[in-house]
Amino acid sequence: MERDLPVVPSLLLLLLLLHFAVDCNGSKVGVCYGRNADDLPTPDKVAQLVQLHSIKYVRIYDSNIQVIKAFANTGVELMVGVPNSDLLPFSQYQSNVDTWLKNSILPYYPATMITYITVGAEVTETRDNVSALVVPAMVNVLAALKKAGLHKRIKVSSTHSLGILSRSFPPSAGAFDSKYAYFLKPMLEFLVENQSPFMVDLYPYYAYRDSPSNVSLDYALFSPSASDVIDPNTGLVYTNMFDAQLDSIFFALMALNFRTLKIMVTESGWPNKGAAKETAATPDDAQTYNTNLIRHVINDAGTPAKPGEEIDVYIFSLFNENRKPGLESERNWGLFYPDQTSVYSLDWTGRGNVDIVTGANITSSNGTWCVASSNASDADLQNALNWACGSGNVDCSAIQPSQPCYQPDTLASHASYAFNGYYQQNGATDVACNFGGTGLKTTKDPSYDACVYTTSSKMGTGNSTSAASTSNAEHTATWLTEGLPFMMSLWLIAILGIAL
Repeated sequence: MERDLPVVPSLLLLLLLLHFAVDCNGSKVGVCYGRNADDLPTPDKVAQLVQLHSIKYVRIYDSNIQVIKAFANTGVELMVGVPNSDLLPFSQYQSNVDTWLKNSILPYYPATMITYITVGAEVTETRDNVSALVVPAMVNVLAALKKAGLHKRIKVSSTHSLGILSRSFPPSAGAFDSKYAYFLKPMLEFLVENQSPFMVDLYPYYAYRDSPSNVSLDYALFSPSASDVIDPNTGLVYTNMFDAQLDSIFFALMALNFRTLKIMVTESGWPNKGAAKETAATPDDAQTYNTNLIRHVINDAGTPAKPGEEIDVYIFSLFNENRKPGLESERNWGLFYPDQTSVYSLDWTGRGNVDIVTGANITSSNGTWCVASSNASDADLQNALNWACGSGNVDCSAIQPSQPCYQPDTLASHASYAFNGYYQQNGATDVACNFGGTGLKTTKDPSYDACVYTTSSKMGTGNSTSAASTSNAEHTATWLTEGLPFMMSLWLIAILGIAL
C-alpha cells in the first residue's frame, strides 16, 4: 500500500534542496589527526574538540580502534589509513585484508562514518621500496569491501607527495617521474575504474623554504600583494604556489590521458614554529596560509587550469607531534596544543573578513552577546558548558554557588554565561558562538541584578579584536546558516523516507 506523504511547503522544500546542493557538491575542508606524540588528549576528547569546532572531515593514518570508536555517532567523516608497514601482508594474502576489515572496520561502521581508506602513504618517499606493493594491496582492500557490500560507500586510494613528479614548473610541464610508471599507470587505471580520487600532499611551505630566491613568501601564503607568475606555455596566470602545484598534477594526469580523475589534497598546511633558519615557520604565517587556503577552497575558486573545480583539502595537522624526527618545524604543524587550546585563530568557514595588510580576521562585539539556544538538549548544553569552563579557558567562577551568576541555578543560565565569556574573549565572532549548534547570538543584554555579562570592550580588547590575538575562535558556520538547514534536511529525510 502506498503511503500518504505529508505535504511539505514548497518554499521549505526548495530551501532544503538548495542546502543539499551546496553541502554535497561544494569543496570540503578537513583536518589530519596525526598521533606521533606522547602528550596528546585521549581520542574521545579529540572527537569532542573536532565536534565543537564543527570540523566534519578527519584523516587518520592507521585504523586505531580507539580512535575509530571515538568518532562513532559524531557525524564526522573519517579517512583511515593502511600504513606502509602493512603493505606487504595486505598485498600477499586476501585473508589478511579480510581479517583486518572484519576486526578493525566493520564492527564500527556505519556508526563511524568511514568514507575513504588510504593504502600506503607517500610510498615514493620511503627508504624501503614498497611502491610495487601498493596496487596489489589496494586491489585486495577493494575485494574485501566488495564482499561486505561497501565498495561503493568506502573509496580506496593512496596518497602521494609532489615528489612523484619529475617536473612541476611551469605547471603545464608537470610530468610524473618515469621511474614510477610501473606502479603508477595501474594505480591510475584502478582509481578511474572505481571512481576514487588521486590523493596528493601539497606543501608550498617547502617550496619557499628550500628555494626562497625563486619563490616569494607572499606567493606561498596566497598574499594579494604577491607578484603573478605566468605559465609561458599556456599564458595562465598564477597568484599563489598552491594553485601552481595542484595544476602541475592536473597537467601530469592529462599527459597520461587521465583527464577526468578527481584530485584530493590529503595534506597541506604551514608550520607554526621552526629552527633558526626556518624564519617563515611562525604562528602568523601559519594562520595566514591556512586561513587563505580555506577561503580559496570554500569559495570553489578552482585553479587557473580548472577554474571553479571543487577541491577537497585536509589541513595538516590537528596537533603538534613532539616525537617526529627532523628539523624543529616537523614537530610543529598543529592547530591545537595538547591542552586543546588553539595555537592561533582559524576561521573554518572561509567567510570571515580579513585585514588586507595583516591577513588577520577583523571582528567586533557591536553590542552582541552569546547565550544558550532554547532548542539545545541538556546533554549537548552540558558537554558544551564543560568544555567552555575547561579547555575553553572561560572563568566560570561567577556561576559557582553563592556567586552573582549562580542563580537561577539552571543549566541554560550557566551555559549562557560560559558561552558569552568564550564568545567575548575570542573576538565576538559568529563562529565563536557556535558550540556545536547550542549557542545563539543576541542583541539583548542578558545581564541581570549583579550578574554582568561582559562584552569584548569590557574585557580590555576594544571594539575591534584581531584574530591574531585570539586563541580559540576557529569554529565553523553558524547554527542558523548550517546547523538548522542540516537538521531540517534530516527531518525531511525521515518523513519522506528518502535514502541517503
